[in-house]
Amino acid sequence: MESQPQPQPQPRRPRGFAATAAAAAASVSPTGTPSGSAGASTASSGKGKREREKEKERTKLRERHRRAITSRMLAGLRQYGNFPLPARADMNDVLAALAREAGWTVEPDGTTYRHSPPPQHQQHLNCSVKATLDCQQPVVRIDDSLSPASLDSVVIAERDTRSEKYPSTSPINSVECLEADQLIQDVHSTEHDNDFTGTQYVPVYVKLSTGVINNFCQLADPDGVRQELSHMNSLNVDGVIVDCWWGIVECWNPQKYVWSGYRELFNYIREFKMKIQVVMAFHEYGRTDSADVLISLPNWILEIGKENQDIFFTDREGRRTTEFLSWGIDKERVLNGRTGVEVYFDFMRSFRTEFDDLFAEGLISAVEIGLGPSGELRYPSFSERMGWRYPGIGEFQCYDKYLQQHLQRAAKLRGHSFWARGPDNAGHYNSRPHETGFFCERGDYDSYYGRFFLHWYAQALMDHADNVLSLANLAFEETKIIVKIPAVYWWYKTSSHAAELTAGYYNPTNQDGYSPVFEVLKKHSVTVKFVCYGLQICSYENDEAFADPEGLSWQVLNSVWDRGLKVAGENTLSCYDKEGCLRIIETAKPRNDPDRRHFSFFVYQQPSPLVQGVICLPDLDYFIKCMHGDITGDLVP
Repeated sequence: MESQPQPQPQPRRPRGFAATAAAAAASVSPTGTPSGSAGASTASSGKGKREREKEKERTKLRERHRRAITSRMLAGLRQYGNFPLPARADMNDVLAALAREAGWTVEPDGTTYRHSPPPQHQQHLNCSVKATLDCQQPVVRIDDSLSPASLDSVVIAERDTRSEKYPSTSPINSVECLEADQLIQDVHSTEHDNDFTGTQYVPVYVKLSTGVINNFCQLADPDGVRQELSHMNSLNVDGVIVDCWWGIVECWNPQKYVWSGYRELFNYIREFKMKIQVVMAFHEYGRTDSADVLISLPNWILEIGKENQDIFFTDREGRRTTEFLSWGIDKERVLNGRTGVEVYFDFMRSFRTEFDDLFAEGLISAVEIGLGPSGELRYPSFSERMGWRYPGIGEFQCYDKYLQQHLQRAAKLRGHSFWARGPDNAGHYNSRPHETGFFCERGDYDSYYGRFFLHWYAQALMDHADNVLSLANLAFEETKIIVKIPAVYWWYKTSSHAAELTAGYYNPTNQDGYSPVFEVLKKHSVTVKFVCYGLQICSYENDEAFADPEGLSWQVLNSVWDRGLKVAGENTLSCYDKEGCLRIIETAKPRNDPDRRHFSFFVYQQPSPLVQGVICLPDLDYFIKCMHGDITGDLVP
């Protein structure tokens, strides 16, 4: 009996790289010569390479689109759902948060279960899921005929065929969804409830006006100050903020400090038994058209600057700004034999020695360290003195010879000495990102050189903070230290975040520029103070500048809280409406935060003294009571 031939298994078709190798092998004759001409092979290879490049670009676009959607989802969940998501949450965090909100139990290893799901609630949940699917946006399709350069700007949406698949089964109109819709409305009504009674107590400090101490370190208006403090005391303000200006105290001669005016002021505050937070103000104030007070850096510093202008920050065109000393001289002995950080330390140590009795009494509760222009940790990249106007991107400030020497050393250490330069296509102070080759979509900011330069630029900022805070902790020992972080919210919705980059925060869409900064601040156990913008920025300005103050606030606040640091808030000098006030209170102490995180204090500042009657909040008394948790947030109009 003849055996039946066994069927031979069909060979598997090679895929991916194996398919490419098989095709290449098939095109070679047994003698080792190509079956086709060399020209045809080269053309085929070139065409394949172009196709692979196109596919890479399409993949990048799909990934950017996915990330943008994810970012919006996370922002919405944090803002409107009060989900405690970390600053860099992934989809596992989102799914876990949604599951817990729906009543499921999610273990740390991902195990998810529910003990006894109510049938009726499960039905509503399925209904909501169907409704969500019905409301999804059309699927994004990439046109293969597009060139890689145009992929970033052209996206073709497929025709929506959902109505053909489900012509009459939309769950939105079903009876089962009516109760779920009512629940959603109840949630929204709860979110807009303005009752802050019984919420966490957030102390409120009021900042004294800048001109309270004149340029001769004298109390300008003692009677007015007493009246001002009395008014604050009647409002139950917890304390006051006082700027101690380097340019006033050490004005004429190095290491000759005059504190007489501040001693008199602090004695007045002591009478009213209010706490004091002092600001070590090492910056210039008031050199703008609208300012009525001018406080420059010390005269002896300006005299040195006449001989050596490189002690000041410098832009690409060689223009100097005297707002703050360049961080390039932090360790250079160019200030009459002292370095920059030594000058700051001597000033802080003099203050601590002069007012030792107030520290011992506990009257001075905290010290804020000015680390840059306006007291903020940033470069002077958007200086109005240089012609900057909102929403310009600003300019890099690294062209003094000392910072250039630092850049040269960093480039040499990296092995690319020709990188020791600033960008030559970054525009000017009032440019828009798309007008520059450096900040535009897929611009040089994300090139090898761009990443090197921006990392160095941001690292110089962090090194400055680290150096000064190390000495501040030495000078003030157990006293609370505060650092003010800027709110550079314009161009936040673009890929490069140009205004943040020039300010020293390497925070484009593919980087987290704030976490490294907060790691440095965590090392020194500081309290981070951040500006709250309320709603005074109009939507037109937001659209024009791709601004997102709320998105920036969420990134910063969550990043700070995730590191266990304390957060404080401060309003801008712009006035607020009722809704803006409530938004500030909600930001200061989110009522639905499961961790009950809140600001450690809030600073209220305004252009003129309170007694002059110009109040930037509609009812300051009610605002303070809401912060204290004593009353509802229904402010009187």
